[in-house]
Amino acid sequence: MCRFLREIQYRQELAGVFLLFLLFSIIISGCGPQKEISNQSSSTKTVQVQDDMERTVSVPVKPARVVVLSASFLEPFHAVGGEVIGRPDSKTDMPDFAKDVASVGEVYRIDMEKVLELQPDVVIVNKGMNEKLVSVLESNHIPAVVVDMKNYEDVKRNIKLFAQITGETEKGGELIEEMDNKIKAVQDRMPKEAKRVAILHSTAQGLSVQLDGSIAGSVAKMLGFQNVASAMTPMQKNPDAAPYSMETLVEQNPEILFITSMGKMDDIKKSMQETINGNPAWQTIPAIRDNRYYYLPQDLFLLSPGIHYPEAVETMAKLIYPGAF
Repeated sequence: MCRFLREIQYRQELAGVFLLFLLFSIIISGCGPQKEISNQSSSTKTVQVQDDMERTVSVPVKPARVVVLSASFLEPFHAVGGEVIGRPDSKTDMPDFAKDVASVGEVYRIDMEKVLELQPDVVIVNKGMNEKLVSVLESNHIPAVVVDMKNYEDVKRNIKLFAQITGETEKGGELIEEMDNKIKAVQDRMPKEAKRVAILHSTAQGLSVQLDGSIAGSVAKMLGFQNVASAMTPMQKNPDAAPYSMETLVEQNPEILFITSMGKMDDIKKSMQETINGNPAWQTIPAIRDNRYYYLPQDLFLLSPGIHYPEAVETMAKLIYPGAF
């Protein structure tokens, strides 16, 4: 009897060990795949991009949380498949897709607390305005890509950069080709004559002359116009402009005058007309004497037109040669 009882006890102990082993195996097999999934989600694919401060920046491919610090970046980034969770306010019309996106303040006064609260994967910074914020972003382990988007070559270069970030390089190439074709179509319809043009920028502080590096200057150059101010010495704080001088403008003798300014167009025209009427020397300039001075829309010629560069080119061409378009 004792032997029989010991055998039963042994079998019970053996069954208990087996059950413990089976339970342990189930636990291990259950944890295994979870660990593998965790490792997979923590490994984020990145891409190395070269920004406009000649920095190599490592950013996630197809980042889900992107903040841009210039409204002019919104449409080019969106055109290559990018979505943003933060953007600055803008005085011009906001694209429909960005109207409900969180604001991070005005472009001249970015609210860094709001930017950091959004926990972005990457921030696209406006060169010439927001570089000072790069160190703050980097100290918070947020990649910052600095972008300069003024002339047409800038736009094309940065469309390629944005397409690298979104992983849509083919879409970026197609967009650039489409823009190039539209601009070429305008250029092909232009009369083959080199008009001498001057581009004035009017502010409350006075007038300045726009050089080839400005948006209006670069568009004039694409159309084959000769900017009479091309050789002038740029301002120290603005490499795309030169100081205005009535004497110099009379000497340069432009056939056409373009005027840019921020504000309401009616107010701009009234102010400029008062300036012209207040000095008889203006009437010695062919562009004024022949009534060939034109006002350029600020959304295309002061703020970067981005993917609307072909529209800017056509707008300037139509002002001079309305019958060709």
